[in-house]
Amino acid sequence: MEQGQKQKQKAEELPLTGSVLERDQDKVEDEDRDETVHLLGIGVFLPDGRMTSEEIAQGTGIPVQVVREKLGIVEKTVPGPDDHPCEMGVKAARKAIAQAGIRAEEIDLVIYIGEEHKEYPVWTAALKLQQDIGAVNAWGFDVALRCCTTIMAVKVAKSMMRGDKNIRTVLLAGGYRNGDLIDMNDPHTRFMINLGAGGGAMVLRRGAGRAGSADHADHADHTYPEVLEAVVVTDGSFAEDVIVCAGGTKQPLTPQLLADGGPRFRVPDPEQMKRRLDEVSLQRFIDVIRQSAEQSGYAIRDIDVLGLLHMKRSAHQAVLEELELPQEKAVYLERYGHIGQFDAMLNLELSVKAGLIGPGSVVVLAAAGIGYAWGALTLRWGTGTSIQ
Repeated sequence: MEQGQKQKQKAEELPLTGSVLERDQDKVEDEDRDETVHLLGIGVFLPDGRMTSEEIAQGTGIPVQVVREKLGIVEKTVPGPDDHPCEMGVKAARKAIAQAGIRAEEIDLVIYIGEEHKEYPVWTAALKLQQDIGAVNAWGFDVALRCCTTIMAVKVAKSMMRGDKNIRTVLLAGGYRNGDLIDMNDPHTRFMINLGAGGGAMVLRRGAGRAGSADHADHADHTYPEVLEAVVVTDGSFAEDVIVCAGGTKQPLTPQLLADGGPRFRVPDPEQMKRRLDEVSLQRFIDVIRQSAEQSGYAIRDIDVLGLLHMKRSAHQAVLEELELPQEKAVYLERYGHIGQFDAMLNLELSVKAGLIGPGSVVVLAAAGIGYAWGALTLRWGTGTSIQ
């Protein structure tokens, strides 16, 4: 009873034009029955800084031709002194909210999907992000699954929206600068020198309208991309194969560790990790992509765009060849590097700009994260979408 009175008082204090608080009861009931989830807007923030393939070659000793052709990096984004993860997430979130055409007050839930490497340790960044964008009616929390976080978070958000009628509009946002944690002189982590920096955001909404519904003719299903099925697979046998050893409870930071370069990603047993990962990684990618598409009602041949995270060029090509998809159905992020879980938003933005995504397009996003996790998410694009 007390909670209900507080919610009523909150509604009276914050009249929101176009929000759930002003919708008439019939429309609210229709939207509560509609469990379809749509993508209303995306946002990408990229810092101005760039590191070229020549600079990477100079810093690592790897021939520039190998950096460009094998590792697939023409240049990558790098953060400036004020490009902090949560702040980059705020900038991306504002873009996504503007593109969605909603007010921040309409957001019911904020999920921070950035990295643990952020402004402060032991800090819930979702609450800072919520405050900075003005999502005064939302609550928030952080999630993490390394570079699979976006796909995992969409799956979580969709389940929460369907399970709780009070959650209708969800913002996923965060920032990334794990490139800070790469020792360019360590040959065992050079497979991660593509790590860049940036922020990304998505606005999801349940009950944005169904095609053919007379009650929602102005917000029909075809207006927004529909969020279909997400599949995530994790394999904990790789859990300690790529880790930041220093800075946790096992190896607290000391003046000597800081003098030696501080926390960096390390691979304790590189040969064993490579052998075991090579045995399963490609097939796991294929499996999650296929399962996501099939659970969404599509076959691999129906995929119009495959949005892959940045990986070395041969691995990118191997996934497409295994799926028998032409190279033209994917954007390769050679001028951005790998911005972790935000490659997903960047892929969508670049694919729309390139004209690869159009009305009715079936889009599958796929990623993998150290630990190890593999994930894929299928979207069905609409017509007249606001995502440009």
